[in-house]
Amino acid sequence: MKKQTIGATGAIILFLAVILCSCAKAEPQSVSFQSMDTLMTMKVYGGDSDLCDRLQQRITELDTQLDATDENSEIHQLNQKGTAKVSDDTADILERSLRLSGELGQAFDITVYPAVKAWGFTSGDYRIPDDNELKELAAKIDDTAVKSENNTFTLPDGAMLDLGAVAKGYAADQCGAILKESHAAAAVLNLGGTIKLYGKKPDGSRFSVGVADPDNPAGYFGYLSCEGGVVATSGGYERYFERDGKRYIHILDPTTAKPVENGIRSVTILCDNGTAADALSTALFVMGLDKATAYYQAHPDFDFIILTDNDNLYITEGITDDFTLSNGYDFTIKSVEIAATQTDTSR
Repeated sequence: MKKQTIGATGAIILFLAVILCSCAKAEPQSVSFQSMDTLMTMKVYGGDSDLCDRLQQRITELDTQLDATDENSEIHQLNQKGTAKVSDDTADILERSLRLSGELGQAFDITVYPAVKAWGFTSGDYRIPDDNELKELAAKIDDTAVKSENNTFTLPDGAMLDLGAVAKGYAADQCGAILKESHAAAAVLNLGGTIKLYGKKPDGSRFSVGVADPDNPAGYFGYLSCEGGVVATSGGYERYFERDGKRYIHILDPTTAKPVENGIRSVTILCDNGTAADALSTALFVMGLDKATAYYQAHPDFDFIILTDNDNLYITEGITDDFTLSNGYDFTIKSVEIAATQTDTSR
């Protein structure tokens, strides 16, 4: 049996480096802190003098409400009791998540928590459930059975919620509202693999987001140039364990309760909405390349970068020209068009 391994720190899905050029006349506020089981960093230009503190406080507040492993959180209490009245924040993210689940089908489901626990991804006590247990776990994954009325949510028997796939994106949305209210000029919020890009950079140039190499998360296989929005990434290399030479990743298929194995190494999403970006990065990873492409072509209101095991990069046409492959990477770039065609290029 091989030694169990964790691919990166905590819940950081994928570390993205964001380059924000400084300006002599516009020194930013900045802060780094730990929340949502990851290191977060913020750089904000303009706005109120206490803006970074307010943003940190908002994220910390959400973390205390949404962390399924925290015995004092609202989600933990709901999971234990099966029914509970929750705060407006928790009700809001639950309703958003359930709507997204309905749109994304069986590729995204917030009742996957019992399966996540059974594999040991919440505790680090990793194990491989047998086939009978997996069937029982998969049968409990069904967020269409979650009921709600006036902020009171009721779970079906045996179901438990996990908002880890959307919490950082929701936090990004909430921070965006605070930035707007405070009249900030620009901001880069790195929420541990979910990046909120706000406003205009002081020098007028575009933001540049480096996308980490799954084989070397300290390096970047390319850079995405963009004017704003939320960039969210899911990858199987961040949290995993190995047994007998086989890797088991933390991203589970809700239909089987098993770790995903479909040739995808990472999925990066760019869109305006953080909650949706987080959910899409997970769902498209679960879908696999063909279904992910079909979903995009039916819902072309976001963009993606998908890296496969055979070093192909599939990039939607809206951002193909905005992506630059780093030196030393021999990846083949395939532009995914809204129409059902793909164009191969090499860079």
